Amino acid sequence: MRVRAVLPQALLVLVLIALVASGIRPYDRLTWLLETVWVIVGIPLVLVTWRRFPLSTLLCCLLAVHAMILIGGGHYTYARTPLGDWVRDVFDLSRNPYDRLGHFAQGFVPAILVREILVRRSPLRGSRWLAPLVVCACLAFSAFFEMIEWWAAVAGGSAADDFLATQGDVWDTQWDMFLALIGAVTSLALLSRLHDRQLPAPASAPAEAVGAAT
Repeated sequence: MRVRAVLPQALLVLVLIALVASGIRPYDRLTWLLETVWVIVGIPLVLVTWRRFPLSTLLCCLLAVHAMILIGGGHYTYARTPLGDWVRDVFDLSRNPYDRLGHFAQGFVPAILVREILVRRSPLRGSRWLAPLVVCACLAFSAFFEMIEWWAAVAGGSAADDFLATQGDVWDTQWDMFLALIGAVTSLALLSRLHDRQLPAPASAPAEAVGAAT
């Protein structure tokens, strides 16, 4: 219990340190801002809503990992991350695959976020529609993000190349959305049971128990 109480705070401090460090001489300041804006906006949002909607330990960990992926991509740009270069060289790939990891995470992490919101704030708990709706929400967000990249390309022209990170792949947009889909499905398949164990019981559970006892 002590670890669960301290872990969110520790993760917050870790992410904040990484965010500040990534802002020191990034490869491109605009790309850094565009990639990390989700972290910059997300942290205050989580803090403001924490009293009314504290997140599960699993979701806190996933959000922290996703933040680190975004922060790394923001500092180096997705096409130049050292981790991606290492994977490219080891597996003899034609491109830095770090952006593929980012879009997989764009489905994997939001799937648990959307699932937590729906389970705790809607009648969908235990419904067969829960998983399909979570996947649809993740795909919708992925498509919206691709629109953001499109608008950035229109507004910035070649200056937006580092943000787009297509690396010459004409199917990059389709790959991004497909990987978000695979990430969402994989997340639900692997983590749903663990997630359920961490979620609070329905508010109506005590009343139902009393009614059953009588």
